Amino acid sequence: MAKNQASASSGVGAGSGGSGDSGAAAGSVRRPDAVASIVADWRRERPELDTAPLEVFGRLHRAFLRYSAAISRPVERKGLSMAGFDVLTALRRAGAPFRRTAGELADSGLISSAGVTLRIDRLEKDGLIRRERDPQDRRVVHSRLTDEGLSVIDELFSEHLDNERRMLAGLSAEECAQLAGLLEKLERSVLAAEAGA
Repeated sequence: MAKNQASASSGVGAGSGGSGDSGAAAGSVRRPDAVASIVADWRRERPELDTAPLEVFGRLHRAFLRYSAAISRPVERKGLSMAGFDVLTALRRAGAPFRRTAGELADSGLISSAGVTLRIDRLEKDGLIRRERDPQDRRVVHSRLTDEGLSVIDELFSEHLDNERRMLAGLSAEECAQLAGLLEKLERSVLAAEAGA
């Protein structure tokens, strides 16, 4: 809730769902930079404040909203949620036999521990995963991709990467590598700020 309030009060999220102020695709006419306009407004209204962070986080926020909408569309067309997609990709990344426990899924990187069981229930109902007890320890339950689940996630993940590649078409390979390194550094800075709060 606080995050939504912060973005709304700064103005960086305003209108980010529409198409009128979208970033220019490679080779198209460049549109006005909405974040630069917002920063200019704040500098005029509150010149004593350092608004430099808005230039970074404002653009990250707006890019993320558009990215989220774009990557969710093919997933939703398959009748899945992004949470379900994350579970399927985590199982696929595990390698054959494509199975993990609920705890391993929660620790796999992109999946929060809250609601893992509900996601597994839905995917099992849809026939995309199957629960199996560990033959060595019957208390341990694995979630494993079914053949249908494997087929669905292989198709979806290929489309997912193609989608992301299109969104990065305006950057060179060198710029992508540089940006990835800077984002990794930013994540460490954000985590350090949280730890020190």
